[in-house]
Amino acid sequence: MKLGFALFSSVVLGSGADAFTAGVQRSSRVGSMPPLREKMSEELGTPCEEECALESFPNMPPSVHPGVVTGQAMIDLLDHAKENGYAIPAVNCVSSSGINACLEAARKNDAPIIIQFSSGGSQFYGGKGLDNKNYAAAIAGAVSGAFHVRTMAEQYGVPVILHTDHCAKKLLPWVDGLLAASERYHAKHGEPLFSSHMIDLSEEPIEENIDICKDYLTRFAKIDMLLEMELGITGGEEDGVNNEDVALEDLYSKPEEIFQVYDELTPISDMFTVAAAFGNVHGVYSPGNVKLEPKILTRAQAYISEKLGDKAPEDKKPVKFVFHGGSGSDVSDIQEAIGYGVIKMNIDTDTQWSYWEGIKIFEEKFHDYLQGQIGNPEGPTKPNKKYYDPRESMRAAETNTVKRLDQCFADLKCVNVLGLGSMAEAENVLGPRRGGLPV
Repeated sequence: MKLGFALFSSVVLGSGADAFTAGVQRSSRVGSMPPLREKMSEELGTPCEEECALESFPNMPPSVHPGVVTGQAMIDLLDHAKENGYAIPAVNCVSSSGINACLEAARKNDAPIIIQFSSGGSQFYGGKGLDNKNYAAAIAGAVSGAFHVRTMAEQYGVPVILHTDHCAKKLLPWVDGLLAASERYHAKHGEPLFSSHMIDLSEEPIEENIDICKDYLTRFAKIDMLLEMELGITGGEEDGVNNEDVALEDLYSKPEEIFQVYDELTPISDMFTVAAAFGNVHGVYSPGNVKLEPKILTRAQAYISEKLGDKAPEDKKPVKFVFHGGSGSDVSDIQEAIGYGVIKMNIDTDTQWSYWEGIKIFEEKFHDYLQGQIGNPEGPTKPNKKYYDPRESMRAAETNTVKRLDQCFADLKCVNVLGLGSMAEAENVLGPRRGGLPV
């Protein structure tokens, strides 16, 4: 099955009755006065009650609201994290099921969350049977995921930063397509479709890395979008990018390099974060194989603050840092890094495992009910439909992922920060006797 890029670039992506065209050319209305924010529930006519209907949260800046946050609301949220000593988990998602697990975990922990897509994850979201020439499937998949997040984040009543993960130089056409979609969305809604994008040019010379990031940040700034850039290389393997054999010194950023980034990007916009390397590695490895050096971050903050002199912020933390390769990291290293200005930590490997483990535990528990459509320990003619129904194993995966994310929120000290209190039990959830599922 093929989706031509030219066709995709002119397809109308519906957002309720008010649609927008995700063309690759820039919108002439970008930068115009944005209209008042309209909730997705208002646009789509979906129910929006209780927490969904809130305009803000008890413990958050007034601009931070349920649903996807962009622009100043996003900056206020990130500033709140830095000022109050917590970081927000950023989870890579490849399905609506994974997204829902993230939203459920965020509400359970009374906290914000960052939901992000990689290029490969976006392609999978669109469907592996769809042709990905010119990254058309990855663009369509990410846009589809963005609308799911926008629709459901409000329903769960939590603020969400909608982000895309690593984009190496060869993947820039993917982000270009998403940026064009955000520009079109901004022209109609006054905000971008996505909150932010990561441009990862850490394998390129630093001058080229910064120059390309400056070009993108200039374009991002016109629609109040944030740029995450990477400096230094994150080791390990992630989504087809293998850095397992990089030189050791490339895993650690230098304060001078971080200042160079800050100095050249700040005149364009302050809406950027830096994924500086301090020994980070994607994946989970045996103890002793990964040596994190969080103090690199505080040395960089001090160096930049000294360079800024009287213009340095009062907290002497001018840079918002991102922690890549969070899965499997020691809690003491995580919390030390938060103290040095980390406001976002990526988690992927651990949630990949938790999702699979949920299915694995379910299969072990109901193994004898999953060997055929008919026949189980209760009798040779007993049906097994309620057990092999894919919703059953998927819900087990979601539940186990929520449990793993509970640990992540606690490690990041990102619990009970919204002020909503405990999550109410879901009502009108059908049980097995009414056609529902055992889990």
